[in-house]
Amino acid sequence: MRILLAEDDRMIGASVQKGLRQDGFTVDWVQDGRAAELALTEGVHDVLLLDLGLPRKQGLEVLEAMRRRGDTRPVLIVTARDAVADRVAGLDAGADDYVVKPFALDELAARIRALLRRQTGRADPVLAYGDIELRPATRETRVRGEPVALSPREFAILQALLARPGAVLSRAQLEEKLYGWEDEVESNAVEVHLHGLRRKLGAELIRNVRGVGWMIGKPP
Repeated sequence: MRILLAEDDRMIGASVQKGLRQDGFTVDWVQDGRAAELALTEGVHDVLLLDLGLPRKQGLEVLEAMRRRGDTRPVLIVTARDAVADRVAGLDAGADDYVVKPFALDELAARIRALLRRQTGRADPVLAYGDIELRPATRETRVRGEPVALSPREFAILQALLARPGAVLSRAQLEEKLYGWEDEVESNAVEVHLHGLRRKLGAELIRNVRGVGWMIGKPP
């Protein structure tokens, strides 16, 4: 899953970006409100982590403008402002959750996973499909109860496909989930990771829709 982090404190931003990447998220980091708004127009991020005290445009203004134009993506406010009035203002402006600095990175990652589950209408923290189980919190994959070792990007592709069973995802859509602004994308990278998944989980799991993209096949 791809995260947009809007945070002007360089130390906090670098720490959060590094920690969330280690948890398997793709994280793009901007340091002011104008840059956050520009990044949101790309439509590639699944969740916005938003500091309120941003330069050039305050976080609350970014949030309000986002909701006015009908952008329903989850927003988690991450800020040092701990007054009840600030929490109320943030939540009433359209934020889905609110975390006060300092915070534990493990808790932040768990809150992001909860927001993503809510966004897709799921309550169960395990993604299950046929004999396959994905556990995003621990990055585990099991087939008929037995663990299967996936690379981080194989896991990310499988998670993206399982989150939308029946939907066809194009190469561009899968690349958007796998790679951030700083990553170099090789032309056949998606196909390589899909080949690895089919080899480990079965060739029938992922269907190629010629000229369109890939989708999860029917569970056995």
